[in-house]
Amino acid sequence: RLAAALEQGSSHPLAHAILEKAGDDKLPQVNGFRTLRGLGVSGEAEGHQLLLGNQALLNEQHVATDDMTAEITAQASQGSTPVLLAIDGKAAALLAVRDPLRSDSIAALERLHNAGYRLVMLTGDNPTTANAIAKEAGIDEVIAGVLPDGKADAIKRLQSQGRQVAMVGDGINDAPALAQADVGIAMGGGSDVAIETAAITLMRHSLMGVADALAISRATLRNMKQNLLGAFIYNSIGIPVAAGILWPFTGTLLNPVVAGAAMALSSITVVSNANRLLRFKPKA
Repeated sequence: RLAAALEQGSSHPLAHAILEKAGDDKLPQVNGFRTLRGLGVSGEAEGHQLLLGNQALLNEQHVATDDMTAEITAQASQGSTPVLLAIDGKAAALLAVRDPLRSDSIAALERLHNAGYRLVMLTGDNPTTANAIAKEAGIDEVIAGVLPDGKADAIKRLQSQGRQVAMVGDGINDAPALAQADVGIAMGGGSDVAIETAAITLMRHSLMGVADALAISRATLRNMKQNLLGAFIYNSIGIPVAAGILWPFTGTLLNPVVAGAAMALSSITVVSNANRLLRFKPKA
């Protein structure tokens, strides 16, 4: 109840889960609410000083968590995110929150793998939780325990290795990383800051949309190259003939009617090939 009261002022996904669990319970009013970036939240309710967040938050505030360490590790190894509640300077509760992997997320990640992309999870969660989820999802690399400012730095490091990075995110904390990436992709329903920062905004909150966006991008680039090749072939044949290259040998010149027809046919070929992209169907 006190944890849910604190989370009323937060937009974090974990906050939504805790509030949903509280249901219709009447929650006390919170005073002095503060968001502690990368750590959690704090405030006062019913005369108690409250802290809610990860183990690092309680350690920073000198709240002993030794009695909970074993359970924290156990929950994290199962892919759950441990959320600790401290009341008046003492650890009072441990909440384990997990958002199960959607079946379409695993399928989308598999599509990205098959397309040759290397998948990296960049998260503020603790490494144990992140690695458990990454193993289940088939993600190649995990960069965990990263504070919001550190996400952009992590992308800089990847770019310094010569990699081109596409960042997918939906939260306020993802905005610097979305701006730093070569391509920023905001998920539908994400924060306004993330959507404004990203180069691409997906209309649905699904990783399948990421796979679709990259697939149609590749198809578009391939189509452009085909169109350039087609136009080059028409012009490389038509222009020399029109200039009289065959005249010394065969006495042939390009009839203006034929030249006009060839030019029109070239345009029709390019447009028809480009229209094939209209048949692109996103996977469900």
